[in-house]
Amino acid sequence: MVRFFDKIKSIWNFYVDGFKNMTWGRPLWILILLKLIILFAILRVFFFKPVLGGKTEEQRSEFVGEQLIQTTQSTDNDNLNSNN
Repeated sequence: MVRFFDKIKSIWNFYVDGFKNMTWGRPLWILILLKLIILFAILRVFFFKPVLGGKTEEQRSEFVGEQLIQTTQSTDNDNLNSNN
């Protein structure tokens, strides 16, 4: 068990030393984190509203069932059209 923690510690130290010696890496990581925040936090709030929010359990199950049936029917129609 001690060897496991020693390996984890050496891997951690490897990455810490690597980040300390970066010149271009630090601004690039900041840019990547900023981009992820924009994609997952801000865009989700404005464009991806929760479809099932505020519905009862019965309404949710009915909605999901309808969506699955529509998806299955459209897939079946696509398969029939491609065979002709």
